[in-house]
Amino acid sequence: MYLAVLSGDIVDSTSLGAAELDDVMRALETASQGMSQWSPSVCDFTRQSGDGWQVALGAVQFDLRAALFLQAIVRRQGKHLRTRIAIAIDDGTLASDPERDLNSAHGPAFITSGRLLSSLKGHAHLAHAVGGACHAAIALADHISGGWTQAQARALCEMLPPNSGTRAEAAKRLGISRPAVDQALWSAGFPAIEAALTSWEDQ
Repeated sequence: MYLAVLSGDIVDSTSLGAAELDDVMRALETASQGMSQWSPSVCDFTRQSGDGWQVALGAVQFDLRAALFLQAIVRRQGKHLRTRIAIAIDDGTLASDPERDLNSAHGPAFITSGRLLSSLKGHAHLAHAVGGACHAAIALADHISGGWTQAQARALCEMLPPNSGTRAEAAKRLGISRPAVDQALWSAGFPAIEAALTSWEDQ
């Protein structure tokens, strides 16, 4: 099966209490369940080794969108929270058990994503195994997402999913005004992100 595998861990997780870390992981798992509605394809989540996690996404065109969405999910939980994410697209075999535990999955997509995550150093929090010219887009996305506030992340969580509806609908779901949503999205760089994602997914 051709998969986009996102491997991640929570930055500075040792400074978090067990309850806060569990809350972040639950938020990631819930978000991943929602991502299964993006496309009639697989989207599995598994927590790994305490502060680690992994997502297998069958709709590989949404790899970068998924990474930014999950980063927003984490930042929405707290202004001090961030996750590192390494993306790889390749063949992968999922476990046949009902739980679909990704710890039992295997294949190049899983190996490459895991190794890429291990190689992330310094201030880099987002990487893609594709490399090349796409690295520029990844580096800019990483920089932009690093500056998101909680308010911006809340608005982004509503608008990053494909076919997410209008900003007025997002405002209603959030219980805030449409201008407040517009301001949050503008300051988060969403217009540029949206255009970049459209180009990325049309490749």
